[in-house]
Amino acid sequence: MSLVQTEVRGSIAILTLSRPAAMNALGQEGDGAEIEAACARLNGDRAIRCAILTGEGKAFSAGGDVKAMQERTGNFAGSGIDLRDNYRTNIHRGLRALYNLEIPLIAAVNGAAIGLGCDVACVADVRIASDRAKFGVTFLKLGLVPGDGGTWLLPRVIGMSRAAELFYTGGVIDAATACEWGLVSRVVPGEMLMDEAIALAEAMAAQPPHSLRLTKSMLRQGQTITYDTALELAAATQALSHLTEDHREGVDALIEKRAPIFQGR
Repeated sequence: MSLVQTEVRGSIAILTLSRPAAMNALGQEGDGAEIEAACARLNGDRAIRCAILTGEGKAFSAGGDVKAMQERTGNFAGSGIDLRDNYRTNIHRGLRALYNLEIPLIAAVNGAAIGLGCDVACVADVRIASDRAKFGVTFLKLGLVPGDGGTWLLPRVIGMSRAAELFYTGGVIDAATACEWGLVSRVVPGEMLMDEAIALAEAMAAQPPHSLRLTKSMLRQGQTITYDTALELAAATQALSHLTEDHREGVDALIEKRAPIFQGR
């Protein structure tokens, strides 16, 4: 059975990590390629305006496969060079694909998001959590280091001090604490999680699709460029936006006091 199940509802795609018996552990051979292929399909489909990522069963993702680590099989087999290549060509391949998704990605965290699973949540643009969710980056408890880019991601989400606290202690926090720390935007009852995620996705999908994708690109680039460069990027991108039919529709709708209908033109 494939790892990623994709469901399309209108302009929204729902990606579900589907390995519930293993708490949606990641890292089997081909996982990265499968995630990459799913993201490529969404990037290439202009009818899709927003995506939701969640987990099947009681976990979002418990991270890497600890049993495979113990047995030194699969992604965790071989020499040091082999292990490095396994990370780069499999696990990291999937993370890059999720991070570089052109449309907004909402992580609907339904349960445990631990280690790699927490990193997967952090590549999303927005995270909302079930009241049953919990978060941790527990690599050090396994004698490892953060292996999936979390030292870059997590401080950008919750700040350096709290990221360091989680990394150095291996602690696990509940959904309420995650919300207080800014790791998630909101916490909702578990049975309402997907309804809330879909409502949020629909609000995003109602925006002009070209401007939506461009704004995500600008946000991502804005994390690593200077303010002067951000202004140049804004000027060039805004110039493109001014020439779209959706811009004209937005202006007309505002003046006419009606809801705009954006067609992606």
